[in-house]
Amino acid sequence: MRKSGLMRGGEEEVMKRHRKFFGCFFLAATLMAFGASAADFTPPAPIHFGVTVELGDLRQAKAWLDQGLSPDYQADHLGSGLMIAAWEGNLPMLELFYRYGADVNLENGAGEQALLLAVWKNQRAAMDWLLAHGATINRPPGQWSALHYAAFTGRMDLVAELLERGANIDARSPGGATPLMMAIYDGKQEIARLLIERGANPKLRNDRGEGAMEWAMRYNQLAIARRIGGTDAFVAAANQPKENWGRDARSTPVPADLDMLLKARRHLIAKGLSAEDIDRNIAALRARYARQEIAETPPPGGGATLEITARRNAPQEQKARLIREP
Repeated sequence: MRKSGLMRGGEEEVMKRHRKFFGCFFLAATLMAFGASAADFTPPAPIHFGVTVELGDLRQAKAWLDQGLSPDYQADHLGSGLMIAAWEGNLPMLELFYRYGADVNLENGAGEQALLLAVWKNQRAAMDWLLAHGATINRPPGQWSALHYAAFTGRMDLVAELLERGANIDARSPGGATPLMMAIYDGKQEIARLLIERGANPKLRNDRGEGAMEWAMRYNQLAIARRIGGTDAFVAAANQPKENWGRDARSTPVPADLDMLLKARRHLIAKGLSAEDIDRNIAALRARYARQEIAETPPPGGGATLEITARRNAPQEQKARLIREP
């Protein structure tokens, strides 16, 4: 039997209401499922997260972010995913975390930002990317700056570029050290000369009352000492006993076994070893070498502290960091 136009119109209206109802139902169900998934999401262990990002696993990093991981979630080492990407010079990883809302000026537990880590590792492309995406080149007094790190690590081209971009040549570290003092500290004579030529003030002193001259004599940078103080001041300083200037302590490189473990991680996992176990070993090695660095090469003035934190019910989440005050 044929239905009347009125009947057909009524059925269409009912079907529209049904479609609308079921559409809303499925949308609500989807949102509820997503909400449940996000609520149930457990972030990875900081150690596992850090090593995964450090090794450039974009797929896993994106999966965590899609599941609700904070884009500023911090690993046990270096800091956030964006910081680790800056350290590694991994531009796609930088883009990924930035796209999900990562803060380019976030600080890690040591007060460092992604820009400082990129400069430390001489990641020029990452440095330029960060500056183009809002990274601040200068920081308030009493904080490490990118120029401090570039001077300390001897990155002549980065020092020159940072100065061209407006970096504060006399920025003060947490202990009051200037970039010039940091260049002298690790024997970067060419950097020190450049900073002096660009107008660095050699008379500034740190919180312990030490200046560039004292550091130049301590670390046997005699050419810099002569340039800083002139002939008379240099002769007077050179006639003092060497022990008056304190102990010459330098930074130490990444130990070979730790570097090897990081590089071999992917192959060890392929052989069936647990990624979490490997990452715990990496964290333990980092903590061990941090202790050794304090014992063997204390910084001038003895201003170093090894801070270790751990939870009784989760010893695998131990964190260690070396706090130094030049």
